[in-house]
Amino acid sequence: MADLEQDVQIPRFFICPISLEIMKDPVILSTGITYDRDCIEKWLFSQKNDVCPVTKQVVADIELTPNHTLRRLIQSWCTLNPSSGIERLSTPRLPISKIEIIKLLKDSKSPHLQLNCLKKLKAIVMENEKNKKLMESVGAADYLAWILTNMDNKMTSSPTAGDVSGVDEFISTGTDEVLSILHHLHLSPMSLKSLFGKTGEFVETLTRVMERATSYESRTYAVMLLKAMLEVAEPMQVTSLNPRFFMVLVQILVDEISQKATKATLKLLINVCPWGRNRMKAAEAGAVQVLIDILLDCTEKRVSEMVIVVLDQLCQCAEGRSELLKHGGGLAVVSKKIFRVSSVASERAVSILHSVAKFSGNRSVLREMLQLGVVGKLCLVLQVDCGRKTKESASEILKMHSRESESHRSSPNLNGALGHGEGALVLYKM
Repeated sequence: MADLEQDVQIPRFFICPISLEIMKDPVILSTGITYDRDCIEKWLFSQKNDVCPVTKQVVADIELTPNHTLRRLIQSWCTLNPSSGIERLSTPRLPISKIEIIKLLKDSKSPHLQLNCLKKLKAIVMENEKNKKLMESVGAADYLAWILTNMDNKMTSSPTAGDVSGVDEFISTGTDEVLSILHHLHLSPMSLKSLFGKTGEFVETLTRVMERATSYESRTYAVMLLKAMLEVAEPMQVTSLNPRFFMVLVQILVDEISQKATKATLKLLINVCPWGRNRMKAAEAGAVQVLIDILLDCTEKRVSEMVIVVLDQLCQCAEGRSELLKHGGGLAVVSKKIFRVSSVASERAVSILHSVAKFSGNRSVLREMLQLGVVGKLCLVLQVDCGRKTKESASEILKMHSRESESHRSSPNLNGALGHGEGALVLYKM
């Protein structure tokens, strides 16, 4: 740039305010300032700024208008100055417009145009961040949700539902395309709330899609979309989730379709279990047994932490505690994870043991805790730096064991079971 300026004076209005170089594809922002397309798109979409670099005004309309007059002037000027080493700029390819996207979305509602339109929309959304924002701004999410719901209704009412041939195969392919587009749009909270709607009908649609889909990728996209939607939903909307919703989530965990799907499902459970009767619904769907099995084999710390957080929530209801105690490795693996995953996991593991001991802690349960070395772990919890609530929970459990030990000291069977655990209790009381 500096060498060129020594030979020829570049008109200042040819220069992009961001790059300070000659614009190859000048476009006008809604604020009236012209920039080079690549620069302003990077500013708005890759760097996620929402103001005009020059005026500092908030950019309400993200569509960029080509400045054809300026581009022709720059091209003519470049043509007149080849001796200065300036090459003529080629005419840029026209980007996708709102009008074209809207037409594709409307056409995609037509059965004979649907699949072709969806494939084009997918190519558009995968091209760049600007296209994603442009598609969202014209209401693509609502269009796609309508299409997916319509496909689901057709599959549900089809006499050959579940058969992957003919019409069903066509609908299945279309479903895959819609879910892929919705996933890659990276929708804003406002669009996600719009998808949820007032009745949560689209949640039911996604639940049926996850239940029926044969593509692991589509099931992953569906659960990730549900996670994003339920993160922005109102609490009252979350309490009305269908029990089948939890059964489908449990099946995704069982199938281990992908690491992304597992993490999204666990995060989804973390978000919805505190509300209403969702803990009970999840426990009755078999979540506790599956979560314990995952924890027994898991080596990934983040997954282990999330599993323990979900188990802690589920053990706050009687159904969850009952399921934990039914599993032969439930108490053992929870106790084992204390100090081995993270501080959060350790606190939640102690919370699980506290819930079980306090609300389901009969003699056999306390004896099992002693045999598993839980008492020793809890004594150690009191000695390390951890939260006040965690120490209080550990102390309360140890007091339960202490009372149980003293009241049954004359029982030879129980004395034989205490072993190292009783020694830990003696240390605790000292």
